[in-house]
Amino acid sequence: MIWQIVAYAALGLLAAFAAARLFPARLPSPPLLLGTGLVGGLTGGLVTYTILGGGHPGGSLAAAFATAAAGLSVLARPPRRGRHAKATPTGA
Repeated sequence: MIWQIVAYAALGLLAAFAAARLFPARLPSPPLLLGTGLVGGLTGGLVTYTILGGGHPGGSLAAAFATAAAGLSVLARPPRRGRHAKATPTGA
């Protein structure tokens, strides 16, 4: 069970790292991403482990990654487009 918990946490961190590398402009600071990925991976993995039991490690790992990805997607901002794409500071 301990190794599965470590795997859930690692998958959550992997999802956060991948999101930070793929969409750096659309996501907030990396510490928030890493924390969200870690908590999402642990939550998804442990809930699935509780529901399915210990005999389905593949399902638990997949659920850990999917939950982490879903949590990270909540943090994404829409891309900036149009005339507001380059924010220019206004002179005060």
